[in-house]
Amino acid sequence: MKGKKIILGITGSIAAYKAAHLIRGFIKKGAEVQVVMTPAAKEFITPLTLATLSRKPVISEFFSNRDGSWNSHVDLGLWADVMLIAPATAATIGKMANGIADNMLVTTYLSCKAPVFVAPAMDLDMFGHPSTQQNVERLRSFGNQIIEPTEGDLASQLVGKGRMEEPEQIIEVLEHFFVTQNDLQKKKIIITAGPTFEKIDPVRFIGNYSSGKMGFALAEACAQRGAKVKLITGPVALKTHHPQIQRINVESAEEMYKATTEAFPQTDIAILCAAVADYRPKEQKESKIKREHDETLSLSLVRNKDIAATLGKKKRTNQIVVGFALETNDGIVNANEKLARKNLDMIILNSLQDEGAGFQHDTNKVTIIDRKGEILTLPLKSKKEVAAEIINRLVILFK
Repeated sequence: MKGKKIILGITGSIAAYKAAHLIRGFIKKGAEVQVVMTPAAKEFITPLTLATLSRKPVISEFFSNRDGSWNSHVDLGLWADVMLIAPATAATIGKMANGIADNMLVTTYLSCKAPVFVAPAMDLDMFGHPSTQQNVERLRSFGNQIIEPTEGDLASQLVGKGRMEEPEQIIEVLEHFFVTQNDLQKKKIIITAGPTFEKIDPVRFIGNYSSGKMGFALAEACAQRGAKVKLITGPVALKTHHPQIQRINVESAEEMYKATTEAFPQTDIAILCAAVADYRPKEQKESKIKREHDETLSLSLVRNKDIAATLGKKKRTNQIVVGFALETNDGIVNANEKLARKNLDMIILNSLQDEGAGFQHDTNKVTIIDRKGEILTLPLKSKKEVAAEIINRLVILFK
């Protein structure tokens, strides 16, 4: 963090006192901090305190004097390596999401060329309100990174999600960003995600319970670290946020096979996270199968093409293929066998035996195995955190 230039935006929240701890932490690590605060923020912490800690005059108004001088939000936006808004109130988040530039902080945000981190702080009902959630999602869609609030005691005396993340954790987030910033720049990555649906007739299909959450988390993690990502996804209800993610929607295993193999020659890394159906119905009925007098219905299934094995055969020496293995027993043995048989460079093992892991969950518990035989077993973490760990190992492997 030494030598990095940070704009710290502070808004009118009781959590503004935490800004003093953020500034001290950043300064101790060698960063420069320029504070930009809203007028309401001055009611919670004084500009004198913040200027003393940051060793720079605090900026709050467009015009600091009545002699024609003014503060340039454009210059600030070009100066910074990163902008952090902490705390970010519901009002400021709404203004940022909708381009309402009525104060120095929001105009600086709109002019900022650097990555932006937002740490919301508000009462639980305000944070959970659909309008706030929509604004947060909109900020994500612009490429901003949201530092989720935690659950805890709030100023309203209620307990719930809305408490700004602690300064130490926010500093860690930015440190990790600076360490990993652009370590995948110029890399082209394919990621497959979600389930595939294999049609039986116009209204029925064979599928699985995959939500796509792990694949989408990997796509966001890769894009945030500079990669151009092609996300090939089966039918899921998730949205992509980062502008460097190109989403390709498919339905069947055959469609996913075609999209993946066509993109692979121009790709540096392929991460095959999708839960692709191994089999499909031999015949797809053109009209709905009626339930008549028969007590049973027999389906004849044929094997789908193996995407991982195909890419493993086709890959060049400068390409990496990562597979996933969802097992119910003998996980390490089965994953190693799959790694070798399909000529993969790394495989991510997760088990349905682990509580909180696998399909539908927001968390996952995985074991990462690479072609050198190195094994890393992670505890239960959020899929976002698991994605970061996988990419960290992938970067080492690529180098």
